[in-house]
Amino acid sequence: MNLFIFGLGYTARRFIGAYGDRFARISGTSRSPEDSQPFESSGPSTYGFSDTDFDPRIPDQLDAADALLVCVPPTGGEDPVLRRFAAHIASSSRLRWIGYLSTVGVYGDAQGGWIDERSPPDPGTPRSRHRLAAERQWLALGERASLSIQIFRLAGIYGPGRNALQRIADGTAQRIVKPGQVFNRIHVDDIAQVLLSSMERPSRNTIYNVADDEPGPPQDVITYAAQLLGCPPPPEVPFEEADLTPMARSFYEDNKRIRNTRIKTDLGGTLRYPTFRHGLKALYDAGEGRLSRRDTTLREE
Repeated sequence: MNLFIFGLGYTARRFIGAYGDRFARISGTSRSPEDSQPFESSGPSTYGFSDTDFDPRIPDQLDAADALLVCVPPTGGEDPVLRRFAAHIASSSRLRWIGYLSTVGVYGDAQGGWIDERSPPDPGTPRSRHRLAAERQWLALGERASLSIQIFRLAGIYGPGRNALQRIADGTAQRIVKPGQVFNRIHVDDIAQVLLSSMERPSRNTIYNVADDEPGPPQDVITYAAQLLGCPPPPEVPFEEADLTPMARSFYEDNKRIRNTRIKTDLGGTLRYPTFRHGLKALYDAGEGRLSRRDTTLREE
């Protein structure tokens, strides 16, 4: 299979690192030449793609692709891939799998209740509304062109270099408490294996929740990470007093528990990291956070 990826970001890079040898060719897009530098020695060809311009070679790469993974978010309320390439994708004679990475944010606030793929979306922020609109556009394209479209609604992503261990080590972690608040999370390597399983079992116009097995309060994650590192957790901070960006604060507007049954029953998958404890322990064992703490100590000395 030839794979083309719109958006060679964190999740796409982990997917390539784990399963790149399964493909005859991998190519994809980056917003700038600098973004593609880590890939120069590892194989995938990169092509520029931004809100205002794109590499004219991209259509030829789409013509050669058997699988298409879309990791770029809407911009200005529109899906940039569909805006530029919807007709080209619809006319493809080779594409047998298209995956679109979305977010569980499209469900909105369930006041702590359980959500599955049959739950009606009710996004509460403009960002999530734009995601839902993009999902529906991709599904409509699949219906019109008889393409196999999969929507993956992702919980909060963590993994190497992006986790609570690192935040504690660099001093940016906050133990924010909002009574009753829970989140699901998902390790980036579990996302990667779900994507591969879906490519092996294409299912036309299907939605998957990609989340772990245990929704929980965000402060519990920070506390557990501190325990692994053998240091006291940062003090609790009431949500109302927390120093958060507007985007980070908006995540706390949604309170829900995500069911992930479909990825297990339909794709035959078993999560490697079913809870944040499994994921953080594996990251700790790999040196996450501990190396940063040592480097910080050396700088202070």
